[in-house]
Amino acid sequence: MEGGKGVVLLNCFVSPFGNRVRIALAKKGVEYEETAENMAAKSPLLLSSNPVHGKVPVLLVAGKPPVCESLVILEFIDEAFADAGEQLLPANPCARAHDRFWAAYVDAKMPECAGKVWKSPKGAAAVEEGKKEMVAVMKTLEGELGEKAYFGGEALGYVDVALVTFAPWFLTYERLAGFSVEEECPVLSAWAARCAAENECVAKSLPDAEAVFQFVCGMRKHFGLE
Repeated sequence: MEGGKGVVLLNCFVSPFGNRVRIALAKKGVEYEETAENMAAKSPLLLSSNPVHGKVPVLLVAGKPPVCESLVILEFIDEAFADAGEQLLPANPCARAHDRFWAAYVDAKMPECAGKVWKSPKGAAAVEEGKKEMVAVMKTLEGELGEKAYFGGEALGYVDVALVTFAPWFLTYERLAGFSVEEECPVLSAWAARCAAENECVAKSLPDAEAVFQFVCGMRKHFGLE
């Protein structure tokens, strides 16, 4: 597939999942349009494009069925725009399986413990539980990262893109749960900073951490959690 003509991303600016797609498209140099979705009042386009889950991200490519689920979209971008920049997934089958495992681990663990932190009332036991679970998950990820610059080695890859979009949320987790990611997980904190500092596709695709916090505060007020 050439260029990226007719590519549209349905996204919400704070979504860790949608922003994975932004990074991948930027890394590949694919031109696209982005449609902002309000997840409290989902558009007919989003609901018709992702009728199963009704959530972002969705990638629309002219003449093709909608592509849903962020990790699936990352692999689609890798394959559909194979000639446009470096691949996210390695060529070696074992290395590809390894990366898929860790990206799946991120999706199985991070949203659940993060949700306990920001979707629970102040002082609720679930907040402390979510914090402890999150720190444990991050330490496990630090163990996998080890002394490597990136999860795949020396360059930003699939697992990095899957995880780094949670970094703008760190400030929110810290303020709501009363801890410091940098102090608890210094290796992961340094990795997140490196991803943005060394990769323009990351830096320009992630929202401001304070903006994420303010968005979450608005959501918490809307749902009576403040």
